[in-house]
Amino acid sequence: MKERKIPMRRCIGCMTSKEKRELVRIAGFEGQLSVDLTGKAKGRGAYLCMRNPDCWEKAYKRKALERSLGMEISPETKEIIFAELREMNNEQ
Repeated sequence: MKERKIPMRRCIGCMTSKEKRELVRIAGFEGQLSVDLTGKAKGRGAYLCMRNPDCWEKAYKRKALERSLGMEISPETKEIIFAELREMNNEQ
């Protein structure tokens, strides 16, 4: 039987490649941002380590989200997205 290829993605915070299921996708579509838990939302995606707040801080400070998604993001919107990530991390 043929072995399935595991999809790999790069975290925009720590710049390490990991399996897609270990990362969370931030989707940007028509100027709107959302945390995409399914990995299938419309738009361009950027990936962050799921349970590593250090990666989130690095991405926040280096404006990696803006560069990866190719859009301007207001500080309020970024704060909402990172608050969702923190809440999601606390639930698990």
